[in-house]
Amino acid sequence: MEAIIVDPREFHLSIRVADLGASTAFYQAFFGVGPKEMTARYSTFIVPHLALNFVLLVNDKGEKLDTYSLYHLGIGVAAREAVIESYHRARVAGAEIVKPPRTTWHGTPLHELWLRDPSGYLIEIYARVTADELTAMPENKEPTFLTLDTPR
Repeated sequence: MEAIIVDPREFHLSIRVADLGASTAFYQAFFGVGPKEMTARYSTFIVPHLALNFVLLVNDKGEKLDTYSLYHLGIGVAAREAVIESYHRARVAGAEIVKPPRTTWHGTPLHELWLRDPSGYLIEIYARVTADELTAMPENKEPTFLTLDTPR
């Protein structure tokens, strides 16, 4: 199938947030870059290494945020070690850890870490399991935790 998009350069995503200040601080720590622009209504992040234009928009209508419909945001990283390092950095930053770093074997085998942002959106940080790593898959396919200090 041919893609509808011709010559894509950047991905843009905008989400409504409950607390613009808290969400801006969270995503600044998450992406490692500050907002390019910030007003009382929004914060815009340009994240070159992801080709991402990410906008946080204040929930100024007072409507309930539906964090259920947007199941999660996912960021792929290079390797298992990057998932583990992201976990340690998330702990230092005080981010809510939903699922500690682990390898899951069902479906697409992944090394993964799940966080929750200040508005309640889920964020998955993942690396695909390599062919060499796949040889360590347990017979029961139960998740394998990647650090000893993870709360289970």
